[in-house]
Amino acid sequence: MASRDEIMAALTAVPGPDGRTPLPESGAISGLTVRDGKVFLAIVVDPAKARTMEAMRAKAEATIKALPGVASAVVTLTAEAARGVGGVSAAPAHSERGQERRHGRSSEPLPGVRHIIAVASGKGGVGKSTIACNLAVGLARLGLKAGVLDADLFGPSMPKLFGLAAKPELAPDGQKLIPLEAFGVRVMSIGFLIEEGAPVIWRGPMVMSALNQLLREVAWGELDVLVADMPPGTGDTQLTMAQNVPLSGAVIVSTPQDLALIDARRGIAMFKQVQVPLLGIVENMSYFLCPHCGGRTDVFSHAGAQREAERLGVPFLGEVPLDIAIRTNSDEGRPVVASLPDSAHAGAFLEIARRVSQTLETGATGAKPAPRIRIL
Repeated sequence: MASRDEIMAALTAVPGPDGRTPLPESGAISGLTVRDGKVFLAIVVDPAKARTMEAMRAKAEATIKALPGVASAVVTLTAEAARGVGGVSAAPAHSERGQERRHGRSSEPLPGVRHIIAVASGKGGVGKSTIACNLAVGLARLGLKAGVLDADLFGPSMPKLFGLAAKPELAPDGQKLIPLEAFGVRVMSIGFLIEEGAPVIWRGPMVMSALNQLLREVAWGELDVLVADMPPGTGDTQLTMAQNVPLSGAVIVSTPQDLALIDARRGIAMFKQVQVPLLGIVENMSYFLCPHCGGRTDVFSHAGAQREAERLGVPFLGEVPLDIAIRTNSDEGRPVVASLPDSAHAGAFLEIARRVSQTLETGATGAKPAPRIRIL
């Protein structure tokens, strides 16, 4: 494996942000991590010049990948918005021009991918990743070519949920990573590139750059649907996805109680604001059936998400019970749709997948090209 010194020596062949000074001597390298054949490099740039710095970023990444023993490399662009770089202040975050600079690349479809859908929630702890995983497996069971992008860079769950621990290999062209595959679903996650439990401590621009790489530097092949498991909330990741790829729609996951629904409303409002169609709402942990007596308990109330969907005029996709089989199979990397295909739990996920598929096929989402986000 190449050492830090060897990596820095190789990067002297890459001109820094000024186009002349070797990158290691430019003072622009803000972080270099080398671990188990994987290299992560962050380069500080003036946000006003972020678009023109892409060639430098790509060359630095290619240079590192070419070193002996390097299995993968992720090079990101970052910025100190408060003070700028090289004495140049960043554009105000509230301006349209500033937002375009912050979000980097322009919107372009992913070659070969027909639909990209976001699975999102207003808050954590509602089972969003479990829904995203089983939705993708359900779509595959319906005969669609499905993939999953683990867009939750700070808390990747897909390696665990799909039972995957291998490292992605490079495609024959040496430029893209080959996604791993399980249960008929192609999967890519930052969790495949870092050690389990290792923290991801990145600024917003680094997150956006890494997310773009996981989207566009992966050999997805031909897919009918790419399911993006979003992090909780309404932050940079959601805005990056909304602007950089034409989302066919979003699925909002909530539990039935009022506290979760308050946050779900924020997620719904955000996707409406950026003109992403809402495919519908899923009520997770809708009820609990005792495995011993069969008695039903509405632990978190019941039908709150369905009532909210009706109030907002958004499709209600279905309810998923709180059940130990879903939890244990998820922990063991065996999505319940695949491991217990004839169970009522799998049936609930499969029906949700069927409704999403029908909406995508009929074009009822009213999907539009990704918008230019303007925050006033």
